[in-house]
Amino acid sequence: MLKTQYAGLELKNPIIAASSGLTDQVEKIIALEKAGVGAVVLKSLFEEQLAAQSEHLLNSSDSDYPEAYDYLQNIVKAHEVEKYLTLIREARQAVSIPIIASINCYDDGSWESFATDLEKAGANAIELNIQKINPTPEYRPGTIGKLHVEILQKVEAAVKIPVTVKISRNLSNLVSVVDQLRAAGAAGVVLFNRPWQPDIDIHSRRLIAGNPFSTSAELSDTLRWLGIVSGQVNKLPLAASTGVHTPEDLVKVILAGASAAELCSTLYINGEAIVGKMLDFLTGWLKEQGFASLQEAIGALNYKNIPDVAYYERLQFIRQYREAGNSKH
Repeated sequence: MLKTQYAGLELKNPIIAASSGLTDQVEKIIALEKAGVGAVVLKSLFEEQLAAQSEHLLNSSDSDYPEAYDYLQNIVKAHEVEKYLTLIREARQAVSIPIIASINCYDDGSWESFATDLEKAGANAIELNIQKINPTPEYRPGTIGKLHVEILQKVEAAVKIPVTVKISRNLSNLVSVVDQLRAAGAAGVVLFNRPWQPDIDIHSRRLIAGNPFSTSAELSDTLRWLGIVSGQVNKLPLAASTGVHTPEDLVKVILAGASAAELCSTLYINGEAIVGKMLDFLTGWLKEQGFASLQEAIGALNYKNIPDVAYYERLQFIRQYREAGNSKH
């Protein structure tokens, strides 16, 4: 009843353990499979992480020794990549659920050869987690969306396994970008990645890290864009991420159009037991609502399947307050 199709993979259920510190060791992945997840996205290898390690070894961030920097960068990359490939090989032997490799990139780097290595190591699919914002006036609308497509095309052309893209909610013309990714060969799109959260210490007057975990309060934006995108971009599996914390949250993203949900913060906060609670609740809810399978529920309340699309649009804000005011009288 809970089987779903996502990224060209058949999953026993729609719960995917998202890329995080919970998916960086084989023992943790085995525990997640026992908890009931349908797939695992391995912890990403960060592009900027490789550069930072190279600079640390060189003990210099300047360009006085460019040849030494390049040499060390290649050594660091080879070492870290081999560790990652070993994780894929060992995980594939240890569990039966799909293993999705993750590349976290902020630029159009040389990801093609890395992606080929991931495929050879046994990854069932690759998730491109692209995190880049427009920090300067030089960037024009559409620049970052174009970068997403270009990175996808290069990686997708280099491998035969499915490639998905995890995107930010900050993209301009988000529906158009997702549709371009579909046309470029994306096997799925994840809405959304959650970038590093900055905060300010007003006493020391410096930037600090904010709360690393999402909350259910962040689900509304995910629901809105899941509903709109799934109703406008046909035949592209979507996964929900950010704000999915409770069993009810899982049902909501499915109704909005998600074929799967990537869990991260709730696993840290509530432990692996939340997986079983979500699956039990989902099974009971499907039976209660008369759905014969999960597939029947996916997108039942998306943009094209509701009578009033204003519920997904900004004008609904006015109606919400008007209805709230009327309910008090």
